[in-house]
Amino acid sequence: MRVDKASLSAAVAALLLAWAAFTQVAAAPAAAKAAVASTPPPPPPTAGQAGHLLDATDANTWLDGFLPYAMSTGDIAGAVVVVVKDGQVLTSRGFGYSDVAAKKPVDPELTLFRAGSVSKLFVWTAVMQLVEAGKINLDTDINSYIDFKIPAFDGKPITMRNLMTHTPGFEEVGKHLFIADVAQLPSLAGALKRWIPDRMYPPGEVPAYSNYGAALAGYVVERVSGEPFSTYIERHVFLPLGMEHSTFVQPLPARLEATMSKGYPRASEPPKPYELVGIPPAGSSATTGSDMARFMIAHLQDGHYGTTEILKPETARLMHAPTNQPTPPFPGMALGFYREDRNGHTVIAHGGDTELFHSDLHLFLKEGVGLFVSFNSLGKDGAVATVRTELYDEFANRYFPAPPAAALPTVATAKHDAVVVAGSYWASRRSATNFLMLASIAGQMTITATPEGELITPQLKTPGGGIKHWHEVGPYLWQEIGGKGLLKAIVTDGRVDHFTLDDLPAVEVFQPVPARLDARWNLPLFYVSCAILVLTVLVWPISAIVRRRFGRPSALAGRAATFNRLVRITALVDVLSVAGWLTLLSLLFTDIGMLNDPLNPWLRLLQLLALLGVVGAVVACWNVAVVWKDRGRSWWGRTSAVLLALACLDFAWLIILTHLTGPSVDF
Repeated sequence: MRVDKASLSAAVAALLLAWAAFTQVAAAPAAAKAAVASTPPPPPPTAGQAGHLLDATDANTWLDGFLPYAMSTGDIAGAVVVVVKDGQVLTSRGFGYSDVAAKKPVDPELTLFRAGSVSKLFVWTAVMQLVEAGKINLDTDINSYIDFKIPAFDGKPITMRNLMTHTPGFEEVGKHLFIADVAQLPSLAGALKRWIPDRMYPPGEVPAYSNYGAALAGYVVERVSGEPFSTYIERHVFLPLGMEHSTFVQPLPARLEATMSKGYPRASEPPKPYELVGIPPAGSSATTGSDMARFMIAHLQDGHYGTTEILKPETARLMHAPTNQPTPPFPGMALGFYREDRNGHTVIAHGGDTELFHSDLHLFLKEGVGLFVSFNSLGKDGAVATVRTELYDEFANRYFPAPPAAALPTVATAKHDAVVVAGSYWASRRSATNFLMLASIAGQMTITATPEGELITPQLKTPGGGIKHWHEVGPYLWQEIGGKGLLKAIVTDGRVDHFTLDDLPAVEVFQPVPARLDARWNLPLFYVSCAILVLTVLVWPISAIVRRRFGRPSALAGRAATFNRLVRITALVDVLSVAGWLTLLSLLFTDIGMLNDPLNPWLRLLQLLALLGVVGAVVACWNVAVVWKDRGRSWWGRTSAVLLALACLDFAWLIILTHLTGPSVDF
């Protein structure tokens, strides 16, 4: 699934790194605003520079020069690449192995790959078939199609259009997204009714990618059509297009088992079992390169494949047209497809990730060209992410290049604008009511302004690993120095609403982080607090041993001794709590299948420790009062009591801030 399992792993990885080891806003004066308005944005890139002729010979030569080396250095086992043009398959290639141990090569005709969230395109196609049939209205309350209720938010109900543009407002969901045991696979209805994610935004306002929302759309298909979801897709999409080697069924049907590619963390590591998606419409399809070629051709030909029609031309064009653009002038969303325009060409697309399989689909609508790629390995240090991004970039630049870049213009208010957007940001797609809030804190992005008015984004790197720098080329529009990437901020009345990049799908944006949640001060303070807590825990037994060795009894007695002991127990509880959360997140990173009910007892234990930490912070403050009333206590005794209380308070603050304790184990 796109940014689902892989993104959750990435977030956990970021959290582990951050725990182990960006918004200053000024009101623009009228003159500055006038200067900004008078500076025209750069013209959009247009096609015109001659590129390579897209034919089978050139495409195969290019692929042979790119993929084998990239896969070898990235420790990726196998891949399939299909290019279609003018209603025909231009090239269909398999690279590497579907079974490394057996040396079984990838066959683009027969080898099945998990498509991840590219699966959602089948859901959205099914929805549009039912829209075409008059059974679904894109702007009707979704509750009219289902047998349970999704509460309105801010007085607004969710519609199918919201689901198709990832604007229903749901927070991120992790639990039960993947299931370890086939016996525990719930029905689609059961999975959706078990827990409705909390809402963060009113429908239609903020893009925040939602697997739950896509699964909900699949359930509407099931309810409206009267057929099980997987059956509907097979009968109305797969079979009409001749996609005989594609399915949403879990576990995999027996007829397809022998040709399913194995999935690998790395090519050099053993494969993992077949992944089971807890909400199938969100990403459970398995398919072949050749089958995906048929699906791409059908969409490139406005719903037709040969004599088969899966959508009427007007329906297909409606589906492909822009429908939500959160960050003009950047491409937004079509109905279900990302708009991923490149070099002046209209491109609709979708990506998909499971833990092991990673896929992308790109359709150049006016040129009648489609590209599908899928890999069966995450690769060394997540190398597949770079490989597939570079594959699309090189394909677009080779066959549909942009003209030479013009000199960067100068914006009169560059220094002012840079200060306005400098700060900390986090993705609109995030968890806000459970412990995964930790990843939201640790995964924040920083924008800093230079004295010259340029931007620096430490978390955004070039392919070579360098930090990206940005030069303003239009009102709150920056271009990467030495590159073609663009960064756009939406600013209203001197305050940033959000920013995004031109090469990111419009399924999420980056929003300013409230000051109380800013990692720039929360994390350093937490590190210092941890150091104080750990030192307290270590010194406790050491001092006891030293006193016993030299026969010196403790100078504390009565209430003072009791409080001294309680605050040290609090420090121990806090240290154990930190170690427990880090261990839990580390296990989730290595086996994300743990995001299910077996985790509940451990989560309850950690919630209890966190609660004790909050109570202990009160005790630590009380201890300060006891110590300072005791005139016999040394300056060090008083200072250490204050420092320990502050450390306990900071830990309690973080517990409350990130919802580490509470009544629910859903996330």
